[in-house]
Amino acid sequence: MGTHNYSRVTKNIVDELIRIIGDRFVITDTEKLEPYSHDEVAEKEYASMPEVVVKPKTAQEIAEIVKLANRELIPITPRAAGSGLSGGAVPVFGGIVLSVERMNQIIEVDEDNMMVVVEPGVITNEINNAVADKGLFYAGYPMSVETCFIGGNIAENAGGGKAIKYGVTERYVMGLEVVTPTGEIIQLGGKRVKDVTGYNIKQLMVGSEGTLGIITKVILKLLPIPKAKVDLLALFSDARSAIAVVPKIMTIGGIIPTAIEFMDQLSVQTSCEYLNEHLPYQKAGAMLLIEVDGNYEEIIERDYDTIGELCFKNGAIEVYVADNHTTQERIWSVRRNIAEAFKVISPYQSLEDIVVPTASIPDLIPELDRISVKYNVQIPCYGHAGDGNLHATIVKSPDDSMDEWHSRLPKILEDLYLTVKKLGGTISGEHGIGSKRKNYMHLVATDAELEFMKKIKRSVDPNNIMNPGKIIDV
Repeated sequence: MGTHNYSRVTKNIVDELIRIIGDRFVITDTEKLEPYSHDEVAEKEYASMPEVVVKPKTAQEIAEIVKLANRELIPITPRAAGSGLSGGAVPVFGGIVLSVERMNQIIEVDEDNMMVVVEPGVITNEINNAVADKGLFYAGYPMSVETCFIGGNIAENAGGGKAIKYGVTERYVMGLEVVTPTGEIIQLGGKRVKDVTGYNIKQLMVGSEGTLGIITKVILKLLPIPKAKVDLLALFSDARSAIAVVPKIMTIGGIIPTAIEFMDQLSVQTSCEYLNEHLPYQKAGAMLLIEVDGNYEEIIERDYDTIGELCFKNGAIEVYVADNHTTQERIWSVRRNIAEAFKVISPYQSLEDIVVPTASIPDLIPELDRISVKYNVQIPCYGHAGDGNLHATIVKSPDDSMDEWHSRLPKILEDLYLTVKKLGGTISGEHGIGSKRKNYMHLVATDAELEFMKKIKRSVDPNNIMNPGKIIDV
């Protein structure tokens, strides 16, 4: 991680943290610190224990904590729900973990402006629960919608199944309140649809993975809830046929679906067995889960007929229509639980979220097959085919020892990342860089790009205390 002259958290520091936020919200007990030493990345080598966890309630408290950390040269790692997949919320240099879990209020639902003001510790799904009765919804939809916090979504610029039509988190962030790495509280953006007043610092904060500041308040844009929705489950004999249909739905069909999720046979089978679900996966080499939504039933029907015909013309074995909540939930549950199912099968895996331009998706599948054969690993593949973001998961072979796995994985990742770059893609579409992919940044970013990022980091965080060891080394 490089050498850094950070100070340890002493009893005096702990006493000062208690003075700022109160005894109940400063944790030093080892057992209680452990959950804050990792995110959802399973590999133990990415875990790292904090020296203290603090749970502030206000931006003012956070500003005081950050000023203290600066003065004493103690690293500080912001943390939302800890559901990330890049090691982003892990305190690689120990120090202070600052959890926003107590900052969980929905401050205002502004129906007239179609916006909502929330604190960073609000569970993303709770936003939709709070605005549904107004006929509105928040469209920045990550797949872990029921567990993740909105603050973490913004820090990672989270994407998800609906990005093809609705885009990712950044499209909906209108305003932010942020505590800077030197302890100032700044307001960025607001309830304005247009704003070109100076640099777009708000968007710089989105996706900065907690390295440039701590989000303390958020203004999000809302949309009207679509009145109709239908899901199609299309079965194909092989992965290439399924993936080749994806661009055609938009170019030939002229339809932008809400979501197009791709699942290879191994992914579907593993998830179905995990859920004790009996979808007809035995006869399919791959499946597409396609969602269309809108305001008029007849237009939705026309769209799904067109998509169904395109699928059949391009080799689909069967297309099922799910037009009610129960059947829709059934097929989406299979997609949402793939990652969990693989954790049960093999705890040793590298969950990737490579992304390529949509037209390059069909070229990616044979490359994954090549890498799989070359290194004797399974690479089940699933994900957001409509926007080119696929979760190619490298799973350890039972025949390999742990030493072989650890020596082989970096070579596999380098091959995968260089392949993706060759196709016009990059190494992360939604999970972020964190500490997990930091050492591979040079494969896809030039020295000039990396140096530009470092200059930004150094200028706003001169003591390098804000989530150090993530994205780039300074």
